[in-house]
Amino acid sequence: MKVEQVLHMNGGMGEYSYVKNSSLQGTVISMVKPMLEETITELCSAMLPGADCLKVADLGCSAGPNSLLVVSEIIDTIDETCRRLKHPPPCLQAFLNDLPGNDFNAIFKYLLPSFYDRLEIEKGNKFAINKCFVAGVAGSFYGRLFPPNSLHFVHSSYAIMWISKAPKELVTKAGTALNKDNICVAKTSPHAVFEAYLDQFKRDFTLFLRCRAGEIVPNGRMLLTTMGSIKSNDPLTIWEFVGLKLHDMVAEGLIEEEKLGSFNLPYYAASTEEIKSVIEAEGSFKLQNMEVFNVDWDDYIKKADTKQVVDKTTRATMIAKDIRAVGEPILGSHFGEDIMDDLFRRFKEDVFDYMETHKCQFVNVVMSLIKKDI
Repeated sequence: MKVEQVLHMNGGMGEYSYVKNSSLQGTVISMVKPMLEETITELCSAMLPGADCLKVADLGCSAGPNSLLVVSEIIDTIDETCRRLKHPPPCLQAFLNDLPGNDFNAIFKYLLPSFYDRLEIEKGNKFAINKCFVAGVAGSFYGRLFPPNSLHFVHSSYAIMWISKAPKELVTKAGTALNKDNICVAKTSPHAVFEAYLDQFKRDFTLFLRCRAGEIVPNGRMLLTTMGSIKSNDPLTIWEFVGLKLHDMVAEGLIEEEKLGSFNLPYYAASTEEIKSVIEAEGSFKLQNMEVFNVDWDDYIKKADTKQVVDKTTRATMIAKDIRAVGEPILGSHFGEDIMDDLFRRFKEDVFDYMETHKCQFVNVVMSLIKKDI
């Protein structure tokens, strides 16, 4: 099955939906807010008064409370900047992009009406009706999505680590699986697996930059947040931990060994050096700023509930639901929906014990880029 058909978050409004289980992603977006505000302020100062309508795109928007969070923050920053510059605010056209399997209906049916209601209360009825226009754009960002020179700003958070496909080199011509005991680049993966994933990332990120270079106006901006790599002697990544639970199920005869051996996530968390090298080699963008920050696997839970101590069972349950909301569609399409309850039950039962004995963190890389005026 093609990646475009199965790489999406859990849709709907149910217990394991992304709508109800995306607090980590929202916390990261909030932590990046100062860089977003700085970028939009610089953009407004550079583009106004010439631009009557600023066009922005959020790539990999998914479907949940975070889908319109960045748009809301952009509007606030534009409003504040225009007041300071004593310039009437421009119209904003915001494009929400994700793969066709994304639950766009949830955005436009459940989230967008309340978003416009908030705008009307905070900015006034005229602004909500005449100044902000939101549209959905389905398609892979590893290809062109917009007309030439049509965008002023592109945002993406927790999306570009999802590459276009798992590298074909992971299976030899003789049919041998090189990464058979893992579902991603792992501590126990052979070096050839790492090289294959890195090459695929380089190809995909180069294409991503080249496509955005065709769509963004000269001196337009991008702000990208992605998961970064950790040192080889650090604890397991969260996807390695999921793979460990699948391996346990193989050992118990619940999953065929060949089934695990033939599965590899289209996921690669690059290092800052790898990211920089691709940006420099592609050449269309200037890397204005890059920052790295780490958060514990359960930091976002502790940040979200400061009024009471959340017990470890509750925290483990929340982490399991959040990773299930992200991984269930692609894992279920390969291993079968019937094992998902068991898989994430095992994850929930074991994850907190592992966290108590290891420093488990997400590495976040944020980069601000400017389209060169060539």
